[in-house]
Amino acid sequence: MDTLSVIKSPVQKEFDTFVSLFSAALSHPDGLLNEVLSHIRQRGGKRMRPLLTLLMAANYGTVNDATQHAAIGLELLHTASLVHDDVVDESDQRRGQASVNASFDNKVAVLTGDFILSTALLHVAHTHNDHIIRTLAELGRTLSNGELLQLNNFEDDGLNEQAYYDIIRAKTASLFEACAQLGALSVGASQDDVEAARAFGEKVGLIFQIRDDIFDYYDASEIGKPTGNDMMEGKLTLPVLHVLRQHPDNEMLAIAKKVKEGTVNSQEVSTLVRYTKEKGGIEYAEKVMKEMHNEACRFIEIHVKRSDISTSLTTFLDFIIQRKK
Repeated sequence: MDTLSVIKSPVQKEFDTFVSLFSAALSHPDGLLNEVLSHIRQRGGKRMRPLLTLLMAANYGTVNDATQHAAIGLELLHTASLVHDDVVDESDQRRGQASVNASFDNKVAVLTGDFILSTALLHVAHTHNDHIIRTLAELGRTLSNGELLQLNNFEDDGLNEQAYYDIIRAKTASLFEACAQLGALSVGASQDDVEAARAFGEKVGLIFQIRDDIFDYYDASEIGKPTGNDMMEGKLTLPVLHVLRQHPDNEMLAIAKKVKEGTVNSQEVSTLVRYTKEKGGIEYAEKVMKEMHNEACRFIEIHVKRSDISTSLTTFLDFIIQRKK
């Protein structure tokens, strides 16, 4: 059995239902909107976030309609944020496919993102659970704030590791956090169990983003995106922040400043990437991930009683930390 099949195994039937319902949610009878939504549906993806919602619900009870609507609402909100982010970042690709703004235009992308966001709100309303509705609304605010934090961080000359964590908590970890939290909420889990699920989801999200950031230090043929792409976009991530703090070098600090200013060139980025790797930046980031992995495993040991869900969540964690792209 392959890795994804192991992860899905305890909730395979419920996951198949989710995929069908999510596809229906991303459909519309009108011409242009249907064309754009069809374009987005083609991206597919592994749907790791809704899987986390379903698994957490199954851990604390039985997946129900509220679980499905919460999972759909979360994935729609995530989808809308990606459509809007591509406009903000002027990206022309998303998961190897032309972005909505590149295939159509910015106006169509923004309006389609708004439509998807409104559809997300409709689905969480169907849960008839005020806590779930408030959590999704707060998540939307957090994701937007994360983007603004990152934009503001470009203008800050400081090499602040705490600012990095604030950004990835808001931009990435908050979504995994909400997925786990809403899964528990949807089946009436206790407040303590909901909080434990939330903390587990946050760790998963932090691991996911740090792993994603590590990819930026390797060749495109290995991970599917240009080496140093984050730096070219003005982002300094955990490996380089650690190295610049532990092994400050005037030349490297000057390049880092140019990264933040958006004036760096590809040769300078290659120099900073090489320095980061030589000084142990990757090993440090992997050590941080391992510590978070161990904390997440403790949740499974304490809070997961079903062996199939324990195997699934352990495999989920291993997949997140070991993925190659």
